[in-house]
Amino acid sequence: MSKGRELDTGTGELLAEIRDRVAILTLNRPGARNALSNRLTAALGKLIKSVTEDPEVRSILLTGAGSAFCAGADVKGMLQNSTKAELPIEQRVLGFRVEQRALMGPLITARKPTIAAIPGPAAGAGLALALACDFRIAARSAFMTTAYARVGLSGDFGIAWLLTRMAGFSRARELMLFSERIDAERAEALGLINRVVPDADLWETAFALAASLAAGPTMAFGCMKDNLDDAVTSTFLASLDYEAETVIRAGQTLDHQEGLRAFAEKRKPAFKGR
Repeated sequence: MSKGRELDTGTGELLAEIRDRVAILTLNRPGARNALSNRLTAALGKLIKSVTEDPEVRSILLTGAGSAFCAGADVKGMLQNSTKAELPIEQRVLGFRVEQRALMGPLITARKPTIAAIPGPAAGAGLALALACDFRIAARSAFMTTAYARVGLSGDFGIAWLLTRMAGFSRARELMLFSERIDAERAEALGLINRVVPDADLWETAFALAASLAAGPTMAFGCMKDNLDDAVTSTFLASLDYEAETVIRAGQTLDHQEGLRAFAEKRKPAFKGR
């Protein structure tokens, strides 16, 4: 494993480096279980946008420092803010819409593979953050919870959209309204986690997956993600037509030509991501 190049995130609450073409983003508020402060939320959204546009980066690995992935919103911050004079509700709604889009927009629309490595709890907005990634690798001791019902909130950061598509109509309601803790094995059975590994193996497994994807055909991966996103709302024939467009586009890449040569020569392809 090569030595990484550190990135300036503008805050100690978020660490970042590029290693072996993988952008490693680490939420760094371990004392608060990596809860999303205003500073961390803004920095993370900007950084995700930056690394998705960086040609050196070919996959993104998101994790949390210490024993948690992300505990969601900073509840202590909520308590402090609730004692302050409030802005008109319309202004607050507009501001929060902008905040949510600035973080989740770049993550959900990233055309490079994204992986969440989950060492511990992923709750509330932290769960939404993990679900917005393409893959989730969890330590056996990790757990997930929507948590919103416990604090009298309805959900944010796209949690309803994400849960309904991953767990289904009925399970999404169960997870939201009961806000139970779901251990890693059950989360995997529900389709919320791709792989559960021993705690000690989490980092090695997650980084190996990210590095493997970073060595793949980046443009083709982007087209695959386009196809899969389109398939959620399209009819079969419309999806078929869209696949015709994306496969022709992918066929124009240098990676496609390399893949053909490698197949003919019976060797592993050396994709360049273009």
